[in-house]
Amino acid sequence: MAAFLQTRTLHLIKRPRLLDPLSSLSPFARYFNTIAAAHQHPDPEGQSSFSFGDGGNSGCDAILVKGPNSGPKREGGSSSVTMPMSFMTGSIVGKRFYKQVTTRQSDDGNGWSVMLDYRTLKTPSKRALKLPTLSLAKAIAAEWDYQQTDGIRPFTMPLMRLACTALERVPVTRPKIVDNLMRKFNQDLVFCRAPWDNNLTSGVYDRQVQKIDPLLDWVKTEFGFKPVVYSSFFGGKQDEGLVKAMEKLLKITSDCELAAIDALAAASHSLVISVGIFRGRLDIEEAIELIRLEEDLQVHKWGLVEGGHDLDIADLKVQVSSAVVFLGLSKF
Repeated sequence: MAAFLQTRTLHLIKRPRLLDPLSSLSPFARYFNTIAAAHQHPDPEGQSSFSFGDGGNSGCDAILVKGPNSGPKREGGSSSVTMPMSFMTGSIVGKRFYKQVTTRQSDDGNGWSVMLDYRTLKTPSKRALKLPTLSLAKAIAAEWDYQQTDGIRPFTMPLMRLACTALERVPVTRPKIVDNLMRKFNQDLVFCRAPWDNNLTSGVYDRQVQKIDPLLDWVKTEFGFKPVVYSSFFGGKQDEGLVKAMEKLLKITSDCELAAIDALAAASHSLVISVGIFRGRLDIEEAIELIRLEEDLQVHKWGLVEGGHDLDIADLKVQVSSAVVFLGLSKF
């Protein structure tokens, strides 16, 4: 799935086009439509469901699946479908227990659901996974359909994780997420400037001026305050007006938008780069270039360590690309 997201998104999801409807992304549309058809009517025999949680047993990795609600409930039977919390890690969780993945409109007509056979996919808190757009539902359906018969691999489903974050974590912890992002703002990656008068870092400084200064000029145009750069890993204090403008922007975002910005900031160590992507100033490749600017110079000088730098690059591309795709598909 990492390879799929990387190769598809890096050359198809660009600038404002990433906000186009999924139908305009023909490779995505063909792939998703072959595995996720929108269903308009519920199963007349009653619905079952699938979700994940701790299941009351942190030591068990079994997947518990609830059957159709077509008969009397057994005494002592499970009233929910659970998956172990190892779903949120890199572990392989159980075997694939479903054959077909489809999408359908939610019963209340507000949002879209993903179906694993006759089961409705649920969130960790056992609520129906109700997605804002059909495009996003089909993309998450694609992730589930990608799973192999020998096991479900959560680390190949970044869109599913972002959806659960947006639907469950953001609504209840929004102030904490905003506070955490703003607490790190003064140490933003783009505010840290290499010393210009040091032979060891002069090349880095020149590259930062060339690549990062245009982004800082955009911040001044967009928010009315130009950021201050510092030759320190600890950054420095920014203009209070810029801090308030950034905080105001975060507070008015939707849950899906804030989840995507938070994921981008975690990957990039930069709220400015994340907001640049969100506002359409940066595309995926430009953002990755800025994030890796200093390390890429070191790789160019000293060489790439196989099994180290290459994996870091691939992981970064997946994190950034999946957040950008999630941001775009949650709108259309």
